[in-house]
This record gives sequence, structure tokens and C-alpha cells, in this order.
Amino acid sequence: MSTDERSSRVRTITAVATSITAFVGRALRGLVDEAQTITSYADFERIYGGLSLDSMLGYAVRDFYQQGGTIAVIVRVHKTPAAGEDVATFSVGSGIAELKLRAASPGAWGSHLTATVDDDVAAGSPASTFNLTIVDPGRKTEIFLNVSFDPASPRRVDIVVANESTLVTVDGPLPTAPQASFPASGSVTNSTGKDGDPVDASVYTTGTDFRLNKRGLYALEDVDLVNLIVIPPYTTTGEVEATVLTDTIAYARDRRAVVILDPPASFTTVEATTTAVGAITTSRDAAVYYPRIRKPDPLRDGQLATFPPAGAVAGVIARTDATRGVWKAPAGLDARIAGVSELSVSLTDREIGSLNPLGVNCLRAAPGAAHIVWGARTRDDNASEWKYVPVRRTALFVEESLDQGTQWVVFEPNDAPLWAQIRLDVGAFMNNLFLQGAFAGRTPKEAYFVKCDAETTTQDDVNLSIVNIIVGFAPLTPGEFVVVAIRQLAGQTGSA
Repeated sequence: MSTDERSSRVRTITAVATSITAFVGRALRGLVDEAQTITSYADFERIYGGLSLDSMLGYAVRDFYQQGGTIAVIVRVHKTPAAGEDVATFSVGSGIAELKLRAASPGAWGSHLTATVDDDVAAGSPASTFNLTIVDPGRKTEIFLNVSFDPASPRRVDIVVANESTLVTVDGPLPTAPQASFPASGSVTNSTGKDGDPVDASVYTTGTDFRLNKRGLYALEDVDLVNLIVIPPYTTTGEVEATVLTDTIAYARDRRAVVILDPPASFTTVEATTTAVGAITTSRDAAVYYPRIRKPDPLRDGQLATFPPAGAVAGVIARTDATRGVWKAPAGLDARIAGVSELSVSLTDREIGSLNPLGVNCLRAAPGAAHIVWGARTRDDNASEWKYVPVRRTALFVEESLDQGTQWVVFEPNDAPLWAQIRLDVGAFMNNLFLQGAFAGRTPKEAYFVKCDAETTTQDDVNLSIVNIIVGFAPLTPGEFVVVAIRQLAGQTGSA
């Protein structure tokens, strides 16, 4: 008996990630206008310096990971002080032997760096060869062995440092002679390293050619996928300008992402929130959460402080995605916010009921469940099909997955066999989501449809090399309000 192994005709469409969260803000250290992916708060501390009293970024990232977040993308923004230089520079030696160094990024952290050069190199090495040690006190030490100031050397010091160091770069021309004596040390001789001026819109979205040059928010262009975006308030009282939020929401729409908004610090009462909520940008790609949370601040000796909630909520969303799926509303008794001591405003059921239709998702204290998220609305209109966070995010998830999973159709013959293959592939993907409970409906026919044929792709489309795929699904609508009807039957004794 002979066997014939044949591959399946289905090209598997892989579901994309749903909770990669981008944070853009001010930090103590780290590259500026560069998107860096991290997987833990320890990564943030190592790369960006941890918490700072001058910025809410570190607190937001901390809360994200405390609530179950997994992957974050960080963009550090920095405003150069008007007073001048903000990057620490220092040197080892002098004259023709001087090796000039420069901290890898702006910030006061660079002013604490030290460098040492020694000649404990391999026997027979040229006189241009030396070892370089860079020390970031209490954090990290980098050692570069057998480097050289000889331009022809394969271990030329500026090239080695540029590729391997996270602390410094070589600044200026290379030495042309060895040190007069070894070891030779150098440190910052003036306080050139500064943390910069308070940030504003000019370093986020409104600078010249920001999008073209991938600066500020648009540094995220170097990242393939982002699902959630958080712009923490600049400080505990400093708000993000409306123009930055508007630009961020517009960018999120381009990236198939949702912006998690913090409530303004002025929202100290339900009345103030109800009156001013209309000023918050309306969009199907944004959601706001209220009120702010209170928890111990490590930089204030553990005293209670008030923090914006968006980072924590993003972590709850990530946790919900992992345990229940993107189609589950990130709210309810399962959407606990761990580590919160209290809320800045205590809300009653009646107050929550009045804020929810306004597109304000509330945080509340629930008996036996600590503090929880109690709302899943976008900032879109109440009559919109996108008024619920899970419905909007499910649609974006499907769009992104299908967009990435059908790239193979490019340059294929645009005719009936291709359309049939597309229907097969996309249908298999949608059916898999249906089996996971992502859609409403008892049968696949009730839950979704996939159409790609001569009706969706006309001859004009074929001539223009366009393939049109139409996909529809029945979303799972959250049950926001439960109505319990109680009827009392008069005159019933309960006996037979």
C-alpha cells in the first residue's frame, strides 16, 4: 500500500496580539524618541530609571505590570533645557591622548558616570591597545577589552562602544597617542547632565516634521503592532494638552489601536465630571476611566498619593484578554485593580448609572472584590455600533489579523480560484473565533459571514489589482444593566 501526503489548502491566519500597550512620556534616562519593547517593570527600571516625581510615566508602567500587563512599548520624550546642554560629557587623559566620552542619553544620571583606561592587554599588543571600563554607580559596569584608537584596528574603540555600550558613546576625534600613565581615570567635571525642562506638546506631536522623522508619539512607527496607547499626565497635576490627545487618537485610528484616557485632575466630584466630560475628545477609538486611584508612593515614604488610572486599566485589559479574550468586556467583578488603597472619589450606583451613558467608565469599590472596573464604553456616541470597548477592540483585532494574514494574495492572479482560497482561509479563521465564543449566534451562519467573489471584486477592481474582502460578525454586547422584576402574588398561602 502506498501513501500520498498532501498539504492542506488552507493558509492559516494567525491571530495577532491584542494588548501590546504603548506608553509615551518623560523618563529619567534612556534613548529619546526611540520605541523600546519591554516585558517587565524591571526592564523599565533598568532602561528608563524607574519612578520619578517629575513624571507619571513610571507609575503608569508600574501599574500596568502590577495588574497583569505583559508587553509594553516605551517612548521617552525629553525637552532640552533653555539653559543649554543636557547630556553629560567627560574625558580620560588630555592633549593628543584624550579620549572624549558622552553619556548615551540626556539626564542627570550621566553626571555620575566614571571611566577608567588600563593597559592590562594581551602580550605583544600594539601601543594603541587598551581596556576601557565605564561605571554607572550602583547600576552597571561595562568593560571593553583590547580596544584601540588606531583607525585601522578591528577593535577601534568608537565602533566597539557604539555597538556594545548602553552607557556612553565616543565623542569627538580619537586619541593619537597612548595615556602618559596607567590606569587613567576620568569623570564628569561639570554638571552638564540635566533631566530637561517640563515636557509639553512640542515633544509629543506638534514639533516640526515629527511624523516624518518618527519623533515623539510617532516613534511608534518603528513598531509593527500596538493595541493600546497611554499618554500619562505630565505630573500629578499637569494635564496632557488637548492637541496631544487629539493627535494621539487620530494616530491610534491609523494603527488600529485604542487610547486609554485618564480623567482630568479637575474631575474631583461627580457634578464636575458630568459638567465637563463633554470637553473630552469623542471617538470610537478612545475610552476614559474615572476616578483616579490612591495607593502608596515609594518616593514619598509610602504615603498615599493620587495617580491616574490608565496604566492600571491597561493592565486589567491585558489580563482580561489573556484569560477571557479580547471580546470580553474588561469590566465587572473579574476586573479587579489590585493594590489600590482607595479611590479619589467614591461613587454610588446612581452616580455610576448617570456617568456610564456619558461615556465615562467608572472605577468602584465592590464588597468582597476590592476595587474593580465598572464600565466598558468608548467615547463614541451612545447610538453608535462602536459604543462598547470590547466590540470596537474585537473589530480592530479581526481587521489586523486578516490584514496581516492575507498578505500572501499580493501578486497572485486576481480571479475566482484566488477568491475561493481567500474565503476558505478567512472562513477558517472566523470559525475558529466562533468556536472560542467570540461572536453572538448559535451557528456559524448566524455569527459571521465572509464574502469575496465577483460581486465584491468587479472587473474594474481586477484591472486596478484590487481584491475586496467583506467580513461581518455578530458582536457580543456587554450586559451593562441587569433588570430584576419582582412580582408579589397576593393571597397565596403556599399550601396545596
